[in-house]
Amino acid sequence: MKAVLKHELSGYFHSLTAYVFGAFLLVFVGIGSMLYNIQQAVANFEYVLGFISLIFVGLVPILTMRVLAEERKQRTDQLLYSLPITTTDIILGKYLALLVVFLIPLVIVAFYPLIFAKFGDVYLLTSYGSLIAFFIMGAALIAIGMFISSLTENLGMAAGICVAVVLFNYYSVSLADYISSSVIGSIIALVVLILIVGLIIKILTKNDAVASGVGAVLLIAVAVIYFVKKSVFEGLLPNIMKTLSLFERFYTFVNGVFDMTAIVFYLSVIVFFLFLCVQSLEKRRYN
Repeated sequence: MKAVLKHELSGYFHSLTAYVFGAFLLVFVGIGSMLYNIQQAVANFEYVLGFISLIFVGLVPILTMRVLAEERKQRTDQLLYSLPITTTDIILGKYLALLVVFLIPLVIVAFYPLIFAKFGDVYLLTSYGSLIAFFIMGAALIAIGMFISSLTENLGMAAGICVAVVLFNYYSVSLADYISSSVIGSIIALVVLILIVGLIIKILTKNDAVASGVGAVLLIAVAVIYFVKKSVFEGLLPNIMKTLSLFERFYTFVNGVFDMTAIVFYLSVIVFFLFLCVQSLEKRRYN
């Protein structure tokens, strides 16, 4: 894992990836600080982090689109499989390298509240609590981007899908207000979601029987719940969209509450999508 980590870091810092990512992040933090903390004389640095959180829509694809997709495109992934390390070590090494690239500009950003505290009353606990949450939320989004990158060798497709997924997650709470909360609407949405899950399982396993079996079990479960207590489906889809929003949970920190359930949720997302990355590479190894 250490060898993969060192190799990835060397690649990022000998190319423009790390510098472009860090520059964009610092530029947007600087703009947010100027608008909120300087021009409007607002002491809450955490508002800046809430303001710039939309930049993940562009930054995460920049950082993750090449990490596994380019390995597949250039067939260098075959060299990784020949190394005396496990697939888990490969994924963790690449993921930790991405986190280091993400963390470096945040270390610089961590000095901002201290600087502003010299000129006013800055709520340092809230500011640094929000900064920690910002990092962990970014780590979760990076894990999602890595998984998307593992599914294709087309860099443009990996970036485009990642942009769509992050953008949808960002606006999911707003979109939930326009989604039908009726029982039928929720059931239709769940059926579509089950089909998507079945498709992902098929891509990962190349096994139609497993994908069909999982899909059938989930559809039967939905049917049983409908006939037993269909009121469960009322407003289910909007609630799911709000619950799965990474950004909505982050705003809790911006509002001054350090929410441990959100931290656990972010960590669960990280573990889940890194697990899917491992399975995706394992599937390709044995194919």
